[in-house]
Amino acid sequence: MRTVGMIITTRDGKSFDTDKDLTAPERHILQKLIIWELFASSVEQFREKEKEAMFRGWNNSGPIKTSETMRAILAELEEKVVLRLSKDEK
Repeated sequence: MRTVGMIITTRDGKSFDTDKDLTAPERHILQKLIIWELFASSVEQFREKEKEAMFRGWNNSGPIKTSETMRAILAELEEKVVLRLSKDEK
């Protein structure tokens, strides 16, 4: 069996292959933050979860250095939180 990575395409058209473009710790954190993107009750809560995840690292391994790719993906997730919350308010 072969594990296939996830391709993430941002609203501005940039595509990232999580298998190639992120480290294993970044992928692990991203999985958790994708869940928080769906359930965060505020942008501030999402930012806190992001900060906490990057500080704790993978299995509490310690802080993770955030790559440019990860920063771009996190910005996209945060924007999705903003959009979801603005729809919820209507």
